[in-house]
Amino acid sequence: MRHRKHNHQLGVKSAHRISLIANLSCSLIEHGRIKTTLAKARALRPAVEKIITLAKKACATNDAARKVHYRRLAIARLRNKKAVSKLFDELVDQFTGRNGGYTRIYKLALPRLGDAADMALIEFVEEAPKKKAKKKKSAAKKKKEDPKAETEEKADAVSEDASVEPQAVTEENVSKADDTSSEAEAVTDETNDSDSNEASSEEPSTESK
Repeated sequence: MRHRKHNHQLGVKSAHRISLIANLSCSLIEHGRIKTTLAKARALRPAVEKIITLAKKACATNDAARKVHYRRLAIARLRNKKAVSKLFDELVDQFTGRNGGYTRIYKLALPRLGDAADMALIEFVEEAPKKKAKKKKSAAKKKKEDPKAETEEKADAVSEDASVEPQAVTEENVSKADDTSSEAEAVTDETNDSDSNEASSEEPSTESK
């Protein structure tokens, strides 16, 4: 009897199931995350983690023959040399610090439209290290490299000065006009005072006559 010996049958024959798991494993290695049914994701997880263990063993050993042996075992299971080379040469570094649990599964809320099967996302736990972004050039370097930018800045400065000068001139003219008006008022006041003094001096002379 087969008590407690459950495998993920997936409703297909063994040859079909082995090919399916191999294709899903290659897609996961290539993209880092795939969307599939929940049953397939659960069947994929132990298979792909065993292949990652082979890659870790090949990375840890110094024997060239053992490295080739582990790589050939992975090729026999995945049936794709490009995926095996990417896993053994690039992705294995992100799993060296972990002792299992290299993948995670997220259940999706919406089922598949055709047959209402439960959907899920399966992805690697550790992300591949990304390349550092290039630093932005400083403003001084940009000015040196772009002479057009300097000419544009100079033109903007000249236009700003031109827009400021007329205001200053108008303010000066206004102040000068105020000064001249005040001087004219002072002169008129002085002339009026002199006229009034003369009139006052002439009145007593006529009376004496």
